[in-house]
This record gives sequence, C-alpha cells and structure tokens, in this order.
Amino acid sequence: MMKNRDKTHRDTDSVDDSLSNDAIAILDAALLHVPFDGWGRDTLLAGAEDSGRDVDMVDALFPNGAVDAILMHSARADVAMADTFATLPDRPEKIHLMIRTLILLRLEQASLHKEAIRRGLAVLAVPANAPASAKALYRTVDAMWRAAGQRDTDFSFYTKRATLAGVYSATLLAWLADNSGSMTATEAFLDRRLREIGRIPKMTAPAKAAMSAGKRMAMGLFSTMARSR
Repeated sequence: MMKNRDKTHRDTDSVDDSLSNDAIAILDAALLHVPFDGWGRDTLLAGAEDSGRDVDMVDALFPNGAVDAILMHSARADVAMADTFATLPDRPEKIHLMIRTLILLRLEQASLHKEAIRRGLAVLAVPANAPASAKALYRTVDAMWRAAGQRDTDFSFYTKRATLAGVYSATLLAWLADNSGSMTATEAFLDRRLREIGRIPKMTAPAKAAMSAGKRMAMGLFSTMARSR
C-alpha cells in the first residue's frame, strides 16, 4: 500500500516534468477557446494550430480527448498551488489555516480560467467520467495535505483527504456560483465549512452518522484509486 501511495505523490509533484512541452503548449492555447467552444477535440485542434503544433499530435497527446486535457489542467493547477504556497513569506503555522490558504490560492489562481473550469466540471459530471472526476479531486486534496506537511501513512491518510474533499468541493461550487469578481463571499463560505468540521464532535447522532457514511464512501473511493495508480 505505501509503495502505491508514494507513486501517487510522485505523480503529483512531477506532473509538469512528465508532460511534453507540446501537450502543455496545446493545452494553454486551447484554454482560450474553451469558454466559447467548450472542452472537446475541436478545441484541442484549435490549440494545436494556435501554438504552432501539428494537429496530428492531438490524438496521441490526448487519447481520451477532453477528459485528458481537463485532468492535465487540474494537475498543473495543483502544482502551481503547492509551489506558490511554498514560497509565501508569511505561511500560517496551524494546519487548518494552511488548508484554508491552499484552497483560496487554488481558486484565486484559477480565476483567469473560471469558465473553463465550470465547463470542465460539467464534462466530469457525466457518469462515465466519474473515475476521472475522482482522480482529479483526489490529486488536489492530496496535494493540499502534502503542501501542509501532512505526510502520514496511517488510517488518517484517507480520513483527512475525504474530509477535505467535501470542504473543497463545496467551496469550489460556491466560488463558481459567485460572479461578484471578489473572493469575499467564497472566503466566508469556506470559513463556515471549516467551522462545521471543527464542530463535528458536538454534532447530533444522525448528523454524525450521515457524515461518517459520506466519509467512508470517499475513503473507499480514494483508497481504491490510490491502489490502482
């Protein structure tokens, strides 16, 4: 188990190194088309043309089309988030504040491509793309916990990531729904979610049972995915 988990971590940390410059160039150029044309093969072909790459490269670099491109975009965003956090001059010392900072960093950096992310989530919401959606979410929350210095290998490895997956997913949707151009509402929403996590010991029995069931599902999903990588 630990060997597979370490492989997942290496994939997250070295994603930019593992991608070809051609794939990155095509993706970056394609992002400008996504808000108008959505994620699809035609968008990737336009990205290839705009970046001066041979359009015949698209199918080889993105064999699963839009899904591959969306996962690549998300993975690169994870790396950018962690790299920026590592260079912050005044990083918080408490874990929950580190996580708060990482989530807000991830969303702030994504602001330029907000519509592309909205459309990407719509693609990943298709039932057939559930494994890809889980992969992207797992990689993001894993990158957050690792950036915060949490590299535990016990049972809490999954409980922490399952809990954070719920917080991040809800905050991401709130951020997408907020068209104010400000992060104020998103920050307030995130803070409420973090306070709710802090109140888990005081929850009623039914609420605890519901949260426990959701966490077990996420843990099982994350555990299966980590073993399959």
